[in-house]
Amino acid sequence: MISTRADVVPLLADVFRSSGFAGASLSEISQATGLGKGSLYNFFPGGKEEMAEAVLLDVRGWFQARIFAPLKSAAPLDERLSLMFTNVIGYFESGHRICLVGAFSLGAERDKFEKQIRGYFVDWTEALRQALEEGGHSDHPQELAEEVVSGIQGALVLCRALNDPSRFAAILQRLEDRLLKECGLR
Repeated sequence: MISTRADVVPLLADVFRSSGFAGASLSEISQATGLGKGSLYNFFPGGKEEMAEAVLLDVRGWFQARIFAPLKSAAPLDERLSLMFTNVIGYFESGHRICLVGAFSLGAERDKFEKQIRGYFVDWTEALRQALEEGGHSDHPQELAEEVVSGIQGALVLCRALNDPSRFAAILQRLEDRLLKECGLR
């Protein structure tokens, strides 16, 4: 049963993942959430744009807690990196779930949500760069962080394009192995 705005957000995320921002109609959103348009506007007076902002904020919160904060922890670098890859595989359901922020960055809605999209990628790259730099195991932490984040995003796109999400975990394992080797940790 949906009783709070927070209950609606994961359902909205699923609609935006399947139909995109522009393609998601209020009828489709209503059907997916089980809420009438009046209830949706009660939770989200700003309409579909406010719904998308709530979803992006939820994604940011998840990544902040499970990716960025662990990367900034005092744990050994190899543990931080392995946790990042494990959590990423879990979040993207081993390649079955697209990156909503990545999808928004490619669509017409990119400009509308530029701050949220940019923040997601900048924060992830920066948290990883800091971890690599603090670990002292990389001569080029910024470039390596950018390659890893883009490699993860690319793996999502490739698996989606090939309709073969089973490759996602294997690609990320190779990416993790290369990263740990580059950092002299394997």
